[in-house]
Amino acid sequence: MQVGNARYLKPSDLPETAAVFPLSGALLLPGAQLPLNIFEPRYLAMFDAAITGNRLIGMVQPALGEPADSPNLSHVGCLGRITSISETGDGRYITALTGICRFRLMDEVTGHQQPYRTFRITPFISDLKSHHEEGTVDRAALLAAFRSYLDANKLEADWESVERADNMMLVNSLSMMAPFEPAEKQALLEAHDLKTRAETFIAIIKIVLAGSGDTGSILQ
Repeated sequence: MQVGNARYLKPSDLPETAAVFPLSGALLLPGAQLPLNIFEPRYLAMFDAAITGNRLIGMVQPALGEPADSPNLSHVGCLGRITSISETGDGRYITALTGICRFRLMDEVTGHQQPYRTFRITPFISDLKSHHEEGTVDRAALLAAFRSYLDANKLEADWESVERADNMMLVNSLSMMAPFEPAEKQALLEAHDLKTRAETFIAIIKIVLAGSGDTGSILQ
């Protein structure tokens, strides 16, 4: 997998620690992009440090069932590389992270002076070779579920772009864009492999369609 000007192919290509950005409802998955609007001083400092360092940020949700500002975090997140960033006139960063691989949070690093949190992480090395999972996804079932959702909510999609996307990009992009609850987002993140994530996405869509269907737009 190549992201920007860096290559992440083996464990030694990945850091042992990462600054983490907790954000409820935000999902980053390998190979997909997550746009962010950074304005809090502590996270501006985090991105400043990342830009002058390895350009890597760990995205993670607060622990499920706890408030967005809870110090307790979910155990699994995703490492992303800053692949675009621009500074606004009012002191914000408009940036995008490209997912590299998931990680498991280990011990928090203490004793440093930064205003943000840093953790030891254990990367999911299998994510670096997820292109081998392309053929495991039931693409027809995935697209059928997606189309059913769009039809039920009277939405349109750029089907030309959808058809061009490979299975990894399709599964991960749809999972990230879907307006699911944090618990569902976390389930998609923690799915064992690409095939399981696709099946989980389809199952959630079926539950949504069987209910009220009032979940907003699946497209951002």
